[in-house]
Amino acid sequence: MSHHASGPNFGFPRGDARLDMTDLYAFPKPGDPDKSILVLNVHPSMAVNPPGPTIKEPFAPGALYELKVDTDGDAIADIAYSVRFGSSEDGKQTATLRRTQGERAAGVCDDGEVIVEEAPVSVGREALVTKAGDYHFFSGWRSDPFFFDATGLFNKMQFTGDDFFADKNVCSIVLDVPNSALGTTVVGLWARTLDRTGEGWIQADRGGRPLQAVFLPGEEREAYLNGEPADDDRFVGVFAHELEHSGGYTTEAAMRVARKLLPDILFFDPRRFPHNGRTLTDDVVDVFFSMLTNGKVTGDEVGPHGDLLDEFPYLGPPHD
Repeated sequence: MSHHASGPNFGFPRGDARLDMTDLYAFPKPGDPDKSILVLNVHPSMAVNPPGPTIKEPFAPGALYELKVDTDGDAIADIAYSVRFGSSEDGKQTATLRRTQGERAAGVCDDGEVIVEEAPVSVGREALVTKAGDYHFFSGWRSDPFFFDATGLFNKMQFTGDDFFADKNVCSIVLDVPNSALGTTVVGLWARTLDRTGEGWIQADRGGRPLQAVFLPGEEREAYLNGEPADDDRFVGVFAHELEHSGGYTTEAAMRVARKLLPDILFFDPRRFPHNGRTLTDDVVDVFFSMLTNGKVTGDEVGPHGDLLDEFPYLGPPHD
């Protein structure tokens, strides 16, 4: 995750910014230990290669945005939350949220139990929140919570604290869910986007852990983005090679680190938070680049954004 350009050569998957995943977050709901907040961010407002603004429509109509939940540690989804979007003639979008449980959760989940139907998508500063039973749901443009000196990255990792994302937006899908709906106390989370074609559903992007999908798979990036966590062992050697090159690891040490990073799943246990999951203020860039470079680079001098909210959907309003 934290892609903001996850396709080959830092482009968008299938050439569509709306299918590009940027970040996945999971943390206990503030003030309510029996509920959790899941955030899937997609569609950055600014492209990197070539640079420039992306399409204004938040989500791809007909595409599928899925949050996968593994409850038994086999890297195969046992629960899935999926969202599909529709568009009207006046350009407004609506969202339908479904939940699928059991063996079918591992596949394409476009016909599960409807939790929220035709909820309005936010395109302005006001957060349009839909409540359905024990769930709260939001989708739409928000201020990007990711913070990183991207300019310094392209200047041979000479970081100066220039936060490229401070005034950028993303499209967010935010769920407020009961912990009981996640199946168990310890779960593995990842997300993916799927594009519907004449040949059926095609996975465009996927990920769970921050940053590694961009910097580690190398020439195997497209195969990695099209893959499944249960099959991620095949990328251990690819990850290890990149770690040797970037951090000067020995072959043995690189293999050891690579095995800790795969499968590409974000583990979340509300009882043991904050030692798992991911909040909107976690400095994942400093942790990742320290690992990638074997301690040679320990930070980019950038900190969390100050426009986060204390209430659902927690991400700040979008910038103009």
